[in-house]
Amino acid sequence: MPSYLLLIVEPRGQREARTPEQGRAAYQEMVRFGEGLAAEGKLLGVSSLLPDRLGVRVQRRDGKTELRDGPFAEAKEMIGGFFYIDCADRDEALAIAAACPAAQWASVEVREAAPCYEG
Repeated sequence: MPSYLLLIVEPRGQREARTPEQGRAAYQEMVRFGEGLAAEGKLLGVSSLLPDRLGVRVQRRDGKTELRDGPFAEAKEMIGGFFYIDCADRDEALAIAAACPAAQWASVEVREAAPCYEG
């Protein structure tokens, strides 16, 4: 059975624009969604992520490690979390993504987990 990553791609600053009550309500919707996937045996992993302003990008070029602290100026959106799911096919993954509460205030990017190079 294929597995898919549902990436929650949200506009930067959206979290800060919510009241604490709105933020907790949105988070609880996502928790319930994840619990439903777990009850169906489809959830492989899930996590929300702190804002990208707290992230660090790491690159190694020519033997040197470069660290760049967030926020990342070129990004208008950030990955706010993910659901890693096991389902029958792409159509089912898309249906699950459409049912995700975050699809109402963010984008849910669907990516199949697979080797990046075959062979």
